Amino acid sequence: MKTLELGTSRIGYELRLYFRQGDSVFFTFLFPILMLSVFAVAFSTSGNIGAAPDGSGGISFAAFYVPGMVAAGMLLSGVQNLGVDIAGEKGDGTLKRLAGTPLPVFSYFMGKIGMVLISSVFQVGLLLLVARFAFNVQLPTDGGKWLTFAWVFLFGVITNCVLGIALSALPRSGKSATAVVIPIVLLLQFISGVYLNFAQLPGWLQNVASIFPLKWMAQGMRSVFLPASFETMEPAGTWDLGLVALVMGVWLVVGLILCRLTFRWIRKDS
Repeated sequence: MKTLELGTSRIGYELRLYFRQGDSVFFTFLFPILMLSVFAVAFSTSGNIGAAPDGSGGISFAAFYVPGMVAAGMLLSGVQNLGVDIAGEKGDGTLKRLAGTPLPVFSYFMGKIGMVLISSVFQVGLLLLVARFAFNVQLPTDGGKWLTFAWVFLFGVITNCVLGIALSALPRSGKSATAVVIPIVLLLQFISGVYLNFAQLPGWLQNVASIFPLKWMAQGMRSVFLPASFETMEPAGTWDLGLVALVMGVWLVVGLILCRLTFRWIRKDS
């Protein structure tokens, strides 16, 4: 119980610290909203995607990009935010000082993951509000789709948090963390159907992207926000939500193992 109490109080501390850091808020909280706005405005005169030969039907580019931006926000909040943040805390001695306190590792992780979960809820809520009222994107009205959204979102955020904690062991210092983590995150976004239409990527690149969880998170979100007619555009011709859950589950287990093997309050080479 003491561990849970410490973890709960740590969540509040992490949230206050997060929203005081302007660069973190911009690049993890506001970036997907900014990118959705850029794509929506840039392609506003290009007609609808999936329209009939006579030009009727289909969805706007803003609606088409909503699922990818939701998935990108989950990746940025979990992998990028925690990967850079924890590496920075190792570099500036924060973790070394925490090692001398009664704070358990589980409570520390609980604070980080809780912060990401809560901030991600606000982020996706703001993103959907911008999509609906600024770009007239029609959101789902089916309760089943929102149930799918809930489990893909929760599962995806937790998986990304665990992977972000594991990735924080890779940078040699806090100063090099952004140079190590951001290129990985950016590359994954381009090959996983966030900024580009996944169906139009070369087959070999689709196969590479399918190894990583972002592709499956984006696919799960497409099943929520895109019309059923877009299902045939997927490589397998189906949303395949069972495989979405399986791949994220595998990566969650991999991330937990890596966290157990690599996380230290103090780097071995420090």
